[in-house]
Amino acid sequence: MFNIVLIEPEIPANTGNIARTCAVTNCKLHLVQPLGFSIDDKHLKRAGLDYWHLLDVQLYDNLTHFLSLHGDKNLYLATTKANRYYSEMTYQADDFFLFGKETKGLPADLRQRYADGCIKIPMLDNEAARSLNLSNSVSIIIYEAFRQINFQGLI
Repeated sequence: MFNIVLIEPEIPANTGNIARTCAVTNCKLHLVQPLGFSIDDKHLKRAGLDYWHLLDVQLYDNLTHFLSLHGDKNLYLATTKANRYYSEMTYQADDFFLFGKETKGLPADLRQRYADGCIKIPMLDNEAARSLNLSNSVSIIIYEAFRQINFQGLI
């Protein structure tokens, strides 16, 4: 199982879509507060449909709380500011994949602290095309991780 970590997510539909991806891949979903919505938000549940009972969700008070529990594990930070592509890394079961808030991404100090784990998805070099949708980014990266472990645990 892999771990998907959303740092201060803002858009309920994105988190709902990511929750659905976690449910069908048996990934644990970690939500780092503050959240830009209520977990009971109807848009969040609509995006996740009837998959909520399949989720393993952990909620953290803040980034410091998350790092105090998991900061020593294999952390991969998805950011447009990385030097390496997500496909250049070697992943193992139980790795953590961190994604930042939709409007700002991951904090600079976090990216500096875990610089060796920063990964990016190749995209057009154009300021008008800033980044992919958060839920799409999660899907791209998590399926590469599963590919590397021969889709272990999936059919």
